[in-house]
Amino acid sequence: MSELAALAERSGWDAVFVEDYVFHPEGLDCYDPWVALAAIALATERLRVGVLVTPLPRRRPWKVAAEAVAIDHLSNGRMILGVGSGDPTSPDLARSGEPEDSRVRGDMLDEALEVIDRLWSGRPVTHHGRHYDLDDVTLRPGPVQKPRIPIWVGGQVTRRRPRDRALRWDGSCLFKAEPPAWEDMTPQDVRALRERAAARPDGGAGFEIAVGGRSRNDDLEAEREYIAALAKAGVDWWNEWVPPSTPLDRVRELVAAGPLTRTPNG
Repeated sequence: MSELAALAERSGWDAVFVEDYVFHPEGLDCYDPWVALAAIALATERLRVGVLVTPLPRRRPWKVAAEAVAIDHLSNGRMILGVGSGDPTSPDLARSGEPEDSRVRGDMLDEALEVIDRLWSGRPVTHHGRHYDLDDVTLRPGPVQKPRIPIWVGGQVTRRRPRDRALRWDGSCLFKAEPPAWEDMTPQDVRALRERAAARPDGGAGFEIAVGGRSRNDDLEAEREYIAALAKAGVDWWNEWVPPSTPLDRVRELVAAGPLTRTPNG
């Protein structure tokens, strides 16, 4: 994975993100994302790195906060923390005794984000909430990035709670429909999200929108036109997903070819 990340950096990509599974839904090999990100951070110099997404309701928020800070230091401030409430059909939740109710997981996600944000401040934290308890603790060191490591929120853009949650933080990696019933975000969806961000007290300053999360289609010219339309509507990132079952030689080929934002002649 570090080799592929270094190849991605040489080939013009802007970021490398990993998924966060313990038990992969398709029974595939699955390496700890935080260990992998450490290797990726040390193998690269420019790429942004992160998780899309880590399901916070099955994690201790203080552990995630510390792990993200470690990657932020290893990468010299290139870490992005993508979060979500988790896929209830994943073995990580459905077969390991974790809460499956979507409202409960949403509440846990909101509380965990509050805890992480406060821990990253470098100030003492006392928190006694519905799901988490901390008593006068201080996380050190703090992140390289100020005021914090960017937090992107995933989930369905058509649902109010994930959409509103994303708008409270630093970015959106929302999708239109849950896999496998994939449906691309449209420029109209992006404009609506951008307009909502502009209504924030800060005018949406620094709010990033990442869309995608599927494999590229065969019609590359149509894909480039679609990405260009998204960018015109206000998208900051196009996320291209490479299925983990893809043969390694094919992954190398896809990565070496560079992102679709390039023209066919480079």
